[in-house]
Amino acid sequence: MSLMITPTDKNLIPIVEKVQHGERLTLEDGLTLYQSPDLLTIGQLANEVNLKRNGDKVYFIQNMYINPTNVCEAKCAFCGFRRDPGAEGAYTMSADEILEYVGTRYSQGIREFHIVGGHNHTVPFDYYLETISILKKHYPHVTIKAYTSAEIEFFSRLTGRSYEDVLKELIDAGLDTMPGGGAEILTERYRLKMSPDKASTDQWLEIHGIAHRLGLKTHATMLYGSIETLEERLIHMLRVRELQDQTGGFMVFIPLAMQPRSVNASIKRRTSAMDDMRTIAISRLMLDNFPHIKAYFINIGTQLAQLAMHFGSSDLHGTLVEERISHAAGALTQQALTRDELVWLIQGANRTAVERDTFYNEIKVYE
Repeated sequence: MSLMITPTDKNLIPIVEKVQHGERLTLEDGLTLYQSPDLLTIGQLANEVNLKRNGDKVYFIQNMYINPTNVCEAKCAFCGFRRDPGAEGAYTMSADEILEYVGTRYSQGIREFHIVGGHNHTVPFDYYLETISILKKHYPHVTIKAYTSAEIEFFSRLTGRSYEDVLKELIDAGLDTMPGGGAEILTERYRLKMSPDKASTDQWLEIHGIAHRLGLKTHATMLYGSIETLEERLIHMLRVRELQDQTGGFMVFIPLAMQPRSVNASIKRRTSAMDDMRTIAISRLMLDNFPHIKAYFINIGTQLAQLAMHFGSSDLHGTLVEERISHAAGALTQQALTRDELVWLIQGANRTAVERDTFYNEIKVYE
């Protein structure tokens, strides 16, 4: 470590020493970090870990979100995006409509299509394959990041095929990587209450493990700020850390702050800035085998995302163009940022802005 770190909370001294000696933190260490009043020391420690791993570089990508359908068989307690078939506002884009949607929003420099939607059981699996293949045909240079682990589990039930066979078909259609959604909190107590219709903890982890074995690099998320305990957040981190030990297939961990169901919801229904910064910092400290921790400005806002660069984050996500899912659930933030705005935010935090592709290959360094 390049700095002397002197905690005001003496309970942090053993953790500081463990981190400085490269020792792995335990669940009990994580609880101490969550319960300590000394947030600045925790942030400083996470910042040092990140600087040692990534230097002063903070990454972003020019990408576009695409949500082909909001029809969904699952009824997750936190979702404001889903609709029942035939309900007001329900939609399912055809292949031509997807191309039109992308064509009117696409700009040079976009390197990734991020595709997530509902678990629409009224269309066949071929619909999901065609969504990928038609985009790959018309935009062969753009990476396809599509379908969460929960969606893969749904496709397996829809078709009667194994997870591996489903993934192989998607890869053949043009899938390059998987997003990290559908994880929520990886404990069954949480999932039975909040997302009982979706993939279980073991299924989510198994599918990412299979994807890694098939050569896909993937992402991992954690949706925090509702009914989960602090211990469950840490169990979640330890479970993805264990899989990463086995496969090395995760590129980034993305803590996602829970959004209320209404934009008019009280601030008491939202996560606090202190919790957001603490969770990002603890993620950096606990997940010693993850290259990057992402500050997702859609959920925490641009100012906190900028501050997060000094709490262990090395990724500011991307341009997005039009984010729908978090905003349907009550997010108050921008739906998109420009490349220049992302560079401005990163440089304003005294960091070096690096435009990347999906796999963290550097496209341009902004000096």
